[in-house]
Amino acid sequence: MTDQRFFLQETALLNYHAENIQNLIAERGWNTRNEFDKIKEIYSFVKDEIKFGFNSCDKLSADRILKSGYGQCNTKTTLLMALLRAVGIPCRIHAFSVDKSLQRGILTGIAYRKAPAKLLHSWAEVYYDGKWYALEGVILDQKYLTELQKLYSVCTGAFCGFGVSTEQLQTPQTEWNANDTYIQHKSIEEDFGVFHSPDEMLRSHAQEVSGWKEFVYRYLIRFIMNWNVKRIRKANGKEEKPEPKTEDESAEPQGESLSAESRDDAI
Repeated sequence: MTDQRFFLQETALLNYHAENIQNLIAERGWNTRNEFDKIKEIYSFVKDEIKFGFNSCDKLSADRILKSGYGQCNTKTTLLMALLRAVGIPCRIHAFSVDKSLQRGILTGIAYRKAPAKLLHSWAEVYYDGKWYALEGVILDQKYLTELQKLYSVCTGAFCGFGVSTEQLQTPQTEWNANDTYIQHKSIEEDFGVFHSPDEMLRSHAQEVSGWKEFVYRYLIRFIMNWNVKRIRKANGKEEKPEPKTEDESAEPQGESLSAESRDDAI
């Protein structure tokens, strides 16, 4: 097997010597933990303290994602990998495409219809106790997932929508205890394989979006998506349950992949 030091390297996106990343590691005392606790605590931090939301693009460095305070599959994976490598935990990235139906409910109407049919998706894989573990479950923070589960409490089986694609909405495996974690894997269309870093992955599998679509996404669509995410978080208060629209726009709830950036977006 490849020397594990290869999976500890810093890159432009995994810039773990950035001041805010080093300060966070020192504040949390992660370098003093054993290997298991390093992974568990860092995983929990990225999952629950970095909220689910859409950044401006996937090509953000880890320090910028940390500063923004939110992310989706590709950006949360970048931050997770940077933090793990910073404390000496080997990790790599696994890339896929997912069906856009995953975004139903977060993305609706004409924006959903015009979105690419397949979206870039990734998760980190961490090396622990001689095995590689998939960490896809890091994507959704527990507050968001809990409110979604309450809204769709009648759903006791498979669910696809609002950033979830799993065989069990009420009991997905999102907590890490030396196991794989998943939350969107049921929408996978293609497996692109594993890569050393997000930098390497994005050189060959960046989301292909035309110039004007990228502009509209960056400056309009992602803000709407983040507003819809925020609406779910407030759903147990005064907000009403988002109703599925037509078959083309939302049927069984769905959501995830493009991108977002700035706490002001509303997560």
